[in-house]
Amino acid sequence: MNKVKVAIIGPGNIGTDLMYKVMKNDYLEMKMMVGIVESEGIKRAQSLGFETSLNGIEDIIKDDEIKIVFDATSAKAHMKNAPLLKAANKIVLDMTPAAVGSYVVPCVNLDQLTDEDNFNMVTCGGQATVPIAYAIHRAAESEYTEIVSCISSKSAGPGTRANIDEFTETTSNALEKIGGAKKGKAIIILNPAEPPIIMTNTIYSIVKNPDLEKITASVHDIVKQIQKYVPGYRLRTEPMISGNKVTVIVEVEGAGDFLPTYSGNLDIINSAAIEVAEKIAKERFGK
Repeated sequence: MNKVKVAIIGPGNIGTDLMYKVMKNDYLEMKMMVGIVESEGIKRAQSLGFETSLNGIEDIIKDDEIKIVFDATSAKAHMKNAPLLKAANKIVLDMTPAAVGSYVVPCVNLDQLTDEDNFNMVTCGGQATVPIAYAIHRAAESEYTEIVSCISSKSAGPGTRANIDEFTETTSNALEKIGGAKKGKAIIILNPAEPPIIMTNTIYSIVKNPDLEKITASVHDIVKQIQKYVPGYRLRTEPMISGNKVTVIVEVEGAGDFLPTYSGNLDIINSAAIEVAEKIAKERFGK
């Protein structure tokens, strides 16, 4: 099949790493990187031979060849961009916690989303923890799930810091809507340690049926599914049970495409987005 042309809004760390991931993909073709000011990300895209624009999304809207757009700006910016991109018949992968479109965590619910034109990638913490929450719930029926996402302070750029409130709200909602918990809560910690730590996530669930064998099997199954698109995703400990409380700890090492390998938080949401975009390319534009 011919590769499907894509554009990226936002030439920061997430957008730049996405660009390198698109370049490696067999189904996607990088065409345009856009921003609103001259930046290192724009210069990097230019040096690699891609079209660039400082007119925001204007040039993407005008380009009929671009079918898929990654919005790596901010929740507030995406609220403005979403209706314009929809009107231009672009399929959008929202990298922000704006939650305009349907939440998607590829290993859990991507196959159920067949007609959407706006996919919300939840958050980095959501991509790392919602699958585990789901795995626990399907094995043990979760009443409450709380997650703590700990990332290196160096991995939290201006966009991440500006969206902390949206992070907690969107991740909490995804723990309920996709993870299955009756109540979800999300906490993020920016750790300034040197050398930088890799992303570590702790998932606590209060369950009705605390069967360690069933929970462990379910968790291992979902970890294998995630590792198909995030090889650096792994259990830090085996699932633990104390009464009706289940604890699972996972860590995420990045692929190092552009960002340092300790930036697993950015790597997992980008890798998940590429997985979604690839499926769209094959199923909606495949020839």
